Amino acid sequence: METQAELIWAVLFGAMGMGYFIYGRRQRAPVPFLCGICLFIFPYFTPNVYVLVIIGVLIMSLPYFIKI
Repeated sequence: METQAELIWAVLFGAMGMGYFIYGRRQRAPVPFLCGICLFIFPYFTPNVYVLVIIGVLIMSLPYFIKI
């Protein structure tokens, strides 16, 4: 993490990931569960804020489009 913006976005996506993770685990839904795990992990590997936000929004929208 280099900037405050990256840290704030990482915390935001981590909180959303926690919500997806808990929902997916309780409902036994694999897509939200895996998206939650991805939202926890991906901020550590993103090079800048713009990529962080784009990837985060894409991961957050996956359960809406993929229903298993």
